Amino acid sequence: MYILGISALYHDSAAALVKDGKILAAVQEERFSRKKHDNRLPFNAIDYCLSVADMSMFELDAVVYYDQPLLTLDRYIKNLSALGKDSDFQIEKRLDGLVSSRMKIDGLLRDKYGVLGKQDKLYTVEHHISHAASAFYPSPFESAAILTVDGVGEWATTAIGKGSGNKIEILEEIDYPHSIGLMYSAFTAFCGFKVNSGDYKFMGLAPYGEPVYYDLIKENIVDIKADGSFRLNLDYFDFYKGQFMTNEKFAQLFGGSARTPESKITRREMNIAASAQKITEEMLTALARHAKEITGEKNLVMAGGVALNCVANGKILDSKIFDDIWIQPAAGDAGGSLGCALYACYNLFDCDRKIYSGDSQKGSYLGPEFSSEDITKYLDSIGACYHKNEKEKLYSSIAEEIANGKVVGWYQGRMEFGPRALGNRSILGDPRSEKMQSILNLKIKYRESFRPFAPAVLLEDISEYFETEHESPYMLLVSGVKSSRRKPFNKEKFLSEYEDDMLPVVNASRSDIPAVTHIDYSARVQSVDGKYNAEFYNLLREFKRQTGCSVLINTSFNVRGEPIVCTPKDAYLCFMRTEMDILVLGDIVLYKSEQKALKNDEDWRKVYELD
Repeated sequence: MYILGISALYHDSAAALVKDGKILAAVQEERFSRKKHDNRLPFNAIDYCLSVADMSMFELDAVVYYDQPLLTLDRYIKNLSALGKDSDFQIEKRLDGLVSSRMKIDGLLRDKYGVLGKQDKLYTVEHHISHAASAFYPSPFESAAILTVDGVGEWATTAIGKGSGNKIEILEEIDYPHSIGLMYSAFTAFCGFKVNSGDYKFMGLAPYGEPVYYDLIKENIVDIKADGSFRLNLDYFDFYKGQFMTNEKFAQLFGGSARTPESKITRREMNIAASAQKITEEMLTALARHAKEITGEKNLVMAGGVALNCVANGKILDSKIFDDIWIQPAAGDAGGSLGCALYACYNLFDCDRKIYSGDSQKGSYLGPEFSSEDITKYLDSIGACYHKNEKEKLYSSIAEEIANGKVVGWYQGRMEFGPRALGNRSILGDPRSEKMQSILNLKIKYRESFRPFAPAVLLEDISEYFETEHESPYMLLVSGVKSSRRKPFNKEKFLSEYEDDMLPVVNASRSDIPAVTHIDYSARVQSVDGKYNAEFYNLLREFKRQTGCSVLINTSFNVRGEPIVCTPKDAYLCFMRTEMDILVLGDIVLYKSEQKALKNDEDWRKVYELD
């Protein structure tokens, strides 16, 4: 039973292919198109998924879309009716882009592929059911409570359900316009960051501030009930009108206009971020507690874009409401492609569900891979200088280079599915360096200096560095750095002294792994074992052998505004356009000092256009 799932036409389009419930492939369209958060129909991603199984669209047993377009149209029309004379922008900008395209998705796919599987039919699954399925079915649990939270699906913004065996059931929902995701995005936009891509920045900014607006938000903006349900005060929001997230009344509440993007970040933005984050954590924890009450389950699974808030996830885990939690690595809309395919497999075609130790996501290494021959063919075509290594020598030499302060692009195996690089499309550095965080942000990633980096740590050593023993293979849980490794740090003193320059604050040593220790002594941890990524695990073990440190900085292989690299060409371009020192492509090593400088448009065109 081969089933293709598709998510598209909102943000982070993707495709996934499953066979009898086994995940064969899953990938976001942005990785091929090189357009971040690409929302178009994922033709490249679909073609890749089909190529993994060496089959055509006609041979599929089912093709499934992760949303119910008629329900989305229903919300759109009722939203217009509620707006009345204020509906012009929604009609002009949203009818064709958001609604009409979804209504035509069947025809758009047929224009490209002719027929849609053996039954020549496009199945549709409700948005939050797709999220729920993506969270429950790959999890290691026979049964679990399900919590899905995002901006909005068709109507639902929040759902609590229960999964058992191969079936899931949605028990309660909260509907649009009341949405944690839209509320968080409104705060993100007000503080000058882009909705859907700046939420990570906003979350990373929160520890720099204090939650001084917490009471103000609870008194004016959101009413939170004991059972976790909530209502937004729409007097402060404009997102339902379509053009802006917030309005003048919102600005007045927070003492002035929204921050202009790319302008100086002030103490106000830091404090708003801290306050919004605290509210979000409180709301999600209350929802988790209610999910426990109504399901009686001992385990929790999560998905939806808000489930990428790894700080809140860590708080839920630490609360001990549930014995264990599992979060879909591609928790946002991209993961809906996998969810709808799995839902069809188990609920429409009644496949048997197999439960795997750990999970069935295979480390989320579900995208394209390239052989050593593919890589050398490309490098030869552009005249690059490279060295081929035996694996043991490779681990030893690269670990030594990282220990000596070099920044390494690490490109191995199948590309990760989801927003996180997990050791196959990663940039690596030494976490012991006090300056490595700012070096990576300013010279490699070309992004804001305050943004933290994640530590990748050997699973067997996780409790030696962090206040947790819980595995975290997908970088979706935040934990405190172990107190024995911390150094005294006065946040308020530094912020007061360096108010116009955040670099000294970023570079201040807060632990013996300062480059991955955030200003509040937290870290977004990735645990690494050898089950699904032997190469990354072996590199970490070698780094530990040489230095005594079981941790590496792991950040995604891309620069600001671009998707994570997919092909060897993407990796080489990123390598040459940044101040990265070394590029490792499989067993092949390139040193920046040995590469021919790309001085003019013709040089760049040659590198860029060749496959």
